[in-house]
Amino acid sequence: MVSIPDSAQVVVIGAGIVGSSIVRHLAELGWRDILLVDKGPLPEPGGSTDHASNFVFPVDHSREITELTLDSLRQYRALGVLTERGGIEVARTPERLQELRRRMSSAAAWGVEAELIGPARVRELMPHIREDLLLAGFHTPTGAIVDAVRAAELLRARAEERGALTVADRTEVTGLEVDAGPHGGMPGRIRAVVTDHGRVEAEHVVVACGVWSPRIAALADARIPLVAGVHQMMDLGPIPELAATEEWISLPLVRDMDARMYARQRGPDLEVGSYAHRPILHEPDEIPPFGAPGQASPTQMPFTAEDFAPQLAHARQLYPELLGEQGRDGVEVTQAINGLLSLTPDGAPLLGETAEVRGLWSAAAVWIKEGPGVGRAVAEWMTDGASEVDVHGADVTRFPPYARTRRHVRARAAEGFPKVYGIAHPREQWASSRPMRTSPFHPRTQALGGEFFEASGWERPQWYAANAPLVEEYARRIDHRVHEWDARWWSPIIEAEHLRMRQHAAMFDLTAFSVFDVTGQAALEGVQRMAVANADRPVGRVIYTPLLDVRGGFRSDLTIVRLGEQHFRVITGAADGARDLAWFRRHLAAELDAGHVEIHDLTSATCAIGLWGPRARDIVASLTDDDVSADGFRFGTAREVVLAGIPTLMVRISYVGDLGWEIHLPTEHGLPLWDALWEAGRPHGLIAAGGGVYGTTGRLEKAHRLFGAELTPEWDPMEAGLALPTVKEADFLGKGAYLAARAQEPAAVLCTLALTGVGAAEPRFPTGNEPVLDVDGSPLVDGRGRRSYVTSAGPAPSLGRFVMLAYLPPERAVLGTELLVEYLGTRQQAEVLAVGRAAPFDPEHRRLKG
Repeated sequence: MVSIPDSAQVVVIGAGIVGSSIVRHLAELGWRDILLVDKGPLPEPGGSTDHASNFVFPVDHSREITELTLDSLRQYRALGVLTERGGIEVARTPERLQELRRRMSSAAAWGVEAELIGPARVRELMPHIREDLLLAGFHTPTGAIVDAVRAAELLRARAEERGALTVADRTEVTGLEVDAGPHGGMPGRIRAVVTDHGRVEAEHVVVACGVWSPRIAALADARIPLVAGVHQMMDLGPIPELAATEEWISLPLVRDMDARMYARQRGPDLEVGSYAHRPILHEPDEIPPFGAPGQASPTQMPFTAEDFAPQLAHARQLYPELLGEQGRDGVEVTQAINGLLSLTPDGAPLLGETAEVRGLWSAAAVWIKEGPGVGRAVAEWMTDGASEVDVHGADVTRFPPYARTRRHVRARAAEGFPKVYGIAHPREQWASSRPMRTSPFHPRTQALGGEFFEASGWERPQWYAANAPLVEEYARRIDHRVHEWDARWWSPIIEAEHLRMRQHAAMFDLTAFSVFDVTGQAALEGVQRMAVANADRPVGRVIYTPLLDVRGGFRSDLTIVRLGEQHFRVITGAADGARDLAWFRRHLAAELDAGHVEIHDLTSATCAIGLWGPRARDIVASLTDDDVSADGFRFGTAREVVLAGIPTLMVRISYVGDLGWEIHLPTEHGLPLWDALWEAGRPHGLIAAGGGVYGTTGRLEKAHRLFGAELTPEWDPMEAGLALPTVKEADFLGKGAYLAARAQEPAAVLCTLALTGVGAAEPRFPTGNEPVLDVDGSPLVDGRGRRSYVTSAGPAPSLGRFVMLAYLPPERAVLGTELLVEYLGTRQQAEVLAVGRAAPFDPEHRRLKG
């Protein structure tokens, strides 16, 4: 009979690699009274940890995932459960070869050992492969196979040795009790876990049970947006050549990326795995319990041979010596399963405290290769409020409510499954589950031929076909993109729209902004505690501010408008809105519970138009009796203005670096105001411009930072050039770390670079995450061991340059310093164009503030 305590400091649900890693790191960080429960039997409880292929490829285009993987490799190595035989991704097509060159750039940017090798070298490392089918291979010597089940055992043992852990297997969670928030709509707090062996009161609960996570979270009316997807695996053997090695794994793991399959030795067998079949999705309630006929474990679903037939043929073609092109005597199928793994709407893990319930944490949708790294990060987050490795991209609160629905999750999971081994462009857009959110201006932007990109469900015009004639007008000032990869998800119309804005004026659909009001008797105190900048400014002032975590890294950057003594409007980016709203609610929980602060999400109730350019004031002045002159409406202020008979909130700031305003108003008035501005702007050369100008060309000409690119938890405001002249007296989140950073020289300096050596015949255009190198080709590494890489890249049409942002070691952060940027296997010459926050275009901000 399983015995469980009546209470625990934390209950971790799920004893796979992730849950076992979390309990180990919580114990090392001083937590006691940890309870780990799993409904399956240990050491193999029946989740994905038991059946996964367990290989670790160290390189990902995501820095976040790479850092988690490298940390996991270190931990696996220390546990003695890692067999390092290297890994090879092979290319059969020119398109894949280009992708392997891009993988090389990512490896260089993140500091991972890798090499691009020819077919002969591939066969030298993997003697049984057909080299004539291959163009090249991407080889990582630290690629490895891990014994994940044994690793989980050892991790649990580490926690038990500290007297911190109680383990209860064969224990099913049947309920989660939540104390409701004192005010409607506010998150409640976890109270207890109910199991078939008793009830456990708990301060914290971590859901780390993989494909079952949505069902467990739902017991607390919370949502963990994932769905179980099938990944097919087949073992064939015994194969004499593999049996003769007398090793479990003696050869590199090979990923045949174009065929969307991999192969690895498993003792005398060859295991072949496929990501090429149709998406096969299962809800948690469709997963049978232990003991189901024909299944070794719940996540090893019955094999569907018809889905695997093409991959088996590809495997026989690539390894004819081992498998035979038409089969081989004595080599049979020894195991074949439809293994389950977790798929999310954007392919990233789901980590952190849930938006719906305080104290309820998610650690789901994590691959074996990231497991221990995630365990450490989540444990640090729970203990200190932030983790050493930046995991903001995996924050479970990043999804707004629509994106947590079953229909959306399934649609995006089905679309995303082929991308696991596919070639995804950095600017590539999702096609499924659209449109979900459209602005009141959508009829007009559609009529103008808007090319819509999506952010947090919003359909945002990136450029307009109606502006195509401008390309010819500005042809001599627009880059011609010869290579299809560079031109993909881009248009020269963006640069033409930019130049017209600088010459006349442009209006932007900014409805995707996330907007929420902070009010109540303690609103000022609460906002001051969140923001680095001083929020105690006169009513009508606009405050741009970073938000920091306790380590002093960036959590967000946003705009706050003081509308009253205790009334603040927070305006943040579409992609950051759900996460920022959860962050405010989490850190103002005491004030919310006491009724001293209220937070109201106005995103769907408001819309916004951006109007910028040298003629913007003329356009606005024709629609109002208010004084909108430079002295009458100063930069950095906001006020209510009636435009064309419509009440608006006009905010005089600019992300694109030109004269103008953000104009915020109720959604129902949006379309009439768009039409009024459009008509008033005709005599002034007004156009509609898209997100390509707003988020790339205009932003980069002014060296404006972007959260998630330049601003992440691994950098501090001193390095980003966002430290304020003075530090406010009021306390704020991360203040201690911020003061410590100010007391020393920054380890890196954010700079603007520009390409200098691009040939006129075939220029190339980096997209971001490319390594920045010294002129001799050596990596640039700052005092904290971080390598320099491109954080953002794009054209600066007003300057006739292609520019990039990158953090550099201070000795390289000097105007004119010559550098190299590695892009798709070529090294392009570059120079430092501006240092720190200095703007390459209009550095005195005369246009902006005039």
